[in-house]
Amino acid sequence: MAPQPHSTAATISEGGEFLSFRLGGEEYGIDILQVQEIRSYEPPTRLAGAPDFIKGVIDLRGIIIPIVDLRLRLNCDSAEYNHSTVVIVLNVGQHTVGAVVDSVSDVVELTAEMIRPAPQLSSNVDADFILGLGSVNDRMLILVAIEGLVGSETLGRVRPTGVSPAAAAAAAFMD
Repeated sequence: MAPQPHSTAATISEGGEFLSFRLGGEEYGIDILQVQEIRSYEPPTRLAGAPDFIKGVIDLRGIIIPIVDLRLRLNCDSAEYNHSTVVIVLNVGQHTVGAVVDSVSDVVELTAEMIRPAPQLSSNVDADFILGLGSVNDRMLILVAIEGLVGSETLGRVRPTGVSPAAAAAAAFMD
């Protein structure tokens, strides 16, 4: 089944359901409509020359998908792999990608009134992936656009002739 296009920006302005997950000591949220499945972490096949945050690729029922460790991508202090480490399989545009996180918490419903705009940060802080901040009870969720974390501008790149699908999938995330 092909991933369906979905606008995360529309979800922020209207509210919606978000899958909450942890990276280090912070809690993040991603639009639940982009989540395909949640899997336990298994070491992927490493690709030579890939950046550190690309852990490799896995074969998910015949589809080769890149595995991006969001902890490394966001420069978290550490990235330990334990029993609570999971991979969130996401539909990003017309592509599928796996995102490694420390743990998954729950699904949170946020109304538009519960979502605040992302703060304006200095130009040397990369916050393009922050859509806003969701506040529910005593929790603060950093709402993210996965496209901003995995380089959506390179996802549509055409695979050159002679390049394997696995190498092309990893190359799409190297920029």
